[in-house]
Amino acid sequence: MSHLFTCQNLTHSFGAQVLFRGINLVVSEGDRIGLIGPNGSGKSTLLKIIAGLVDSDEGELLSRRHLRISYLAQSDELEDEQSIARNLEAPLLPLGLDDAERHVRVQSLLSRAEFPDPGCSAGQLSGGWRKRLAICRSLIVQPDLLVMDEPTNHLDLEGILWLENLLAPSSPESPAAFVLVSHDRLFLEHCVSRVVELSAVYPDGSFQVSGNYSQFLEEHKRFLELQAEQEDRLSNKVRRENEWLSRGPKARATKARYRIDAAHRLQDELSSVKGRNRALSSVQMGFEGTGRKTRKLLEAEGLSRVYAGRTLFADLDLVLTPGSRLGLLGRNGCGKSTLMEILAAAGDEKGPQPDTGRISLANGLHIVSFDQRRTAINPELTLRRALAPDGDSVIYQGRSVHVVSWAQRFLFRPDQLETPVGRLSGGEQARILLADIMRQPADILLLDEPTNDLDIPSLEVLEESLLEFPGALVLVSHDRFLLDRVCDRILGFDSQGGVEFFADYNQWLAALAGAQELDAESVVPVPAQPASREKKKQKGRLSYMEQREYDGMEERILQEEERRDGLKQELATEEMAADAVQLAACWQKLQDLEAEIEQLYQRWDVLETKKESGV
Repeated sequence: MSHLFTCQNLTHSFGAQVLFRGINLVVSEGDRIGLIGPNGSGKSTLLKIIAGLVDSDEGELLSRRHLRISYLAQSDELEDEQSIARNLEAPLLPLGLDDAERHVRVQSLLSRAEFPDPGCSAGQLSGGWRKRLAICRSLIVQPDLLVMDEPTNHLDLEGILWLENLLAPSSPESPAAFVLVSHDRLFLEHCVSRVVELSAVYPDGSFQVSGNYSQFLEEHKRFLELQAEQEDRLSNKVRRENEWLSRGPKARATKARYRIDAAHRLQDELSSVKGRNRALSSVQMGFEGTGRKTRKLLEAEGLSRVYAGRTLFADLDLVLTPGSRLGLLGRNGCGKSTLMEILAAAGDEKGPQPDTGRISLANGLHIVSFDQRRTAINPELTLRRALAPDGDSVIYQGRSVHVVSWAQRFLFRPDQLETPVGRLSGGEQARILLADIMRQPADILLLDEPTNDLDIPSLEVLEESLLEFPGALVLVSHDRFLLDRVCDRILGFDSQGGVEFFADYNQWLAALAGAQELDAESVVPVPAQPASREKKKQKGRLSYMEQREYDGMEERILQEEERRDGLKQELATEEMAADAVQLAACWQKLQDLEAEIEQLYQRWDVLETKKESGV
């Protein structure tokens, strides 16, 4: 297996900040390398150095003679006025190919990319299709080494699956080797054969593991455990040597000078290991619930929405309860974000409304949403004002937190507080929005692509926070790992107005594969049916009195919960605390009321089960 490219002792700084130091990387034919690391570790810069777009401060680059490198940037450089075919042909012009060869390459990739209208201009394409075109442009020159920076950005899930197939070793378009940066863990799992992480936690600044992402995680965990043990051992040695050094000049004079020098070297080594272990700091997240116990937070019936003459979804029924976690899946433009906007505006007549159907909310419901477009961020604001709009502190979980401490929870340094938000990276801006919604107690969280630009450590913390959130969650994300771990139900959009519920991502994927198989077999098309949805609940056999009891149950529970809250306030007063007899009586009332509320919830469950089962 011949070497294509070698990096030796690369070092690069951005101003006074050293991004990485002493990086070594060898790329050979057949290598499929995934480059990961925290935001700001220099991943994109390293890719640009490999592609010859940026010079390193120190180190050496060695490449095979006549090596052809193609670079895919995060933002595309398409010619908007030119057609898709012309955009694909442009990188081939400097290669001196004849017309027939250029035509064959263009038509081959047009076929593989599945563009719905190859004759349209690049400026008419959506973000996902623009990314497909940019990927095809980087592949059409048939590079020996393909360098890709976040290739899955802007792709929907079908686009990501398409890219995985395109990069498979069996694909005729797959390059001899590639190096890519990605935060999509399942994409890394499926596509790479070596993982390289850039991080200050490692002695050499990087850590390389041959294998997929799962194997990397195992080796990474083992390394961190060994480094933590090393810190403990060094701490014990340093403590013993310090005790010896503190015995006084007379005792030290009788000892060999080398031991004194060795003790100082031990202290330096311990300081270095401690610094690396402390570099593991990650974002601290936690979404606050309101503590509401209402069984139904939101109920939607018969929702439909038409946009530009196309039905996005029709006859959609949806119930959100505390603890429910719903993921939305489908192609870009299928209506996921539109549904999120309708749910976010529920109860507000001025907000986006469905064309048909109704949405019912529990009284006093708090809905908090995250918008993927990030329009809530004013780029002129300083980081200090964006994090703490009302002063130098924020209220979080009932406590006042100074803006410096609040910023550090999201990995911002105190010296960044006066930086305009517009000068921060995409990952940093995403953390600002997450910080904002964390300050708001919520019954329902609506998160539209919250993972964009977040590094893997932040994604892992986000997962844990969402799993611990007690309210309802509706999540739009192309991060399949996140969806699979967090969501207990998936709502799939078919881009023809149909919606269907699935148990998990894998079930949706199997249904998608089945639909594509039918298309490939050229089955005679049938008229599009309204959504394949959850079956309408049959009316149960509740008696007249039971139906009346069921209809008034939620209101009755709310009234009893208000009484309970009033008793709790009474218990907290100074007058109550001074009267032991009154205190005992009030406490007993509270206990009786808690038991009654619990019985009401149980009765509600019984009636609802009977109503839904029809028995």
